[in-house]
Amino acid sequence: MMEPYKILYQGGQGELVEKKSRFIATTRPVKSEEEAVAFVEEIKKKYWDARHNCHAYVIGERGQTSRCSDDGEPAQTAGRPMLDVLLGEGIRDVCVVVTRYFGGTLLGTGGLVRAYSGAVQEGLRHSLIVEKIPGKRIHIFTDYNGIGKIQYIAGQMEIPVLDTEYTDQVKVTLMAPVSLSDRLTAQITERTAGKARIEDGGTLYYGIAEGNMVLFED
Repeated sequence: MMEPYKILYQGGQGELVEKKSRFIATTRPVKSEEEAVAFVEEIKKKYWDARHNCHAYVIGERGQTSRCSDDGEPAQTAGRPMLDVLLGEGIRDVCVVVTRYFGGTLLGTGGLVRAYSGAVQEGLRHSLIVEKIPGKRIHIFTDYNGIGKIQYIAGQMEIPVLDTEYTDQVKVTLMAPVSLSDRLTAQITERTAGKARIEDGGTLYYGIAEGNMVLFED
């Protein structure tokens, strides 16, 4: 059964400084462990002169794959706190690398945990996160008398219109959350007195990114 979940849609970078140590968090969307590993290696090459490049990633709609690394920091002070932030936010298909340039002052176990966790949060703040919502694509065929009713129903239920085609009839394509699809079709059937023809266009995930609808066809 499809369930809504959040993904990293667009990566970004955030930074914080703690006692002169710089913590640079870089995020990137990843679909596989191979992509995550390649990204980590890319960042390590970019920041080759840094003391540490710690990472964490979560992949899969249920977070089936998750890994982390302290990259030389004391055990459980970097990778695990980073992973805990990702898991706590419920974000999937995400990899984050936190690069540390040592500032000369030891932070202690608690200080490291706070710094690495805070860096990940900064990185996520500069990234784009999208909720993937299970949706049903619905095609509605109606005459010109029915289009206003259908648009009204969609507007009242806050259901996005994907496309409208005007020929000898009108074809409206809606993207309805699965949870509302039965109610939507029932209302359209009732308001058009059964004259509108409704076709199931398949189930897929969709989301809203910066005010625009995104369809996830894969």
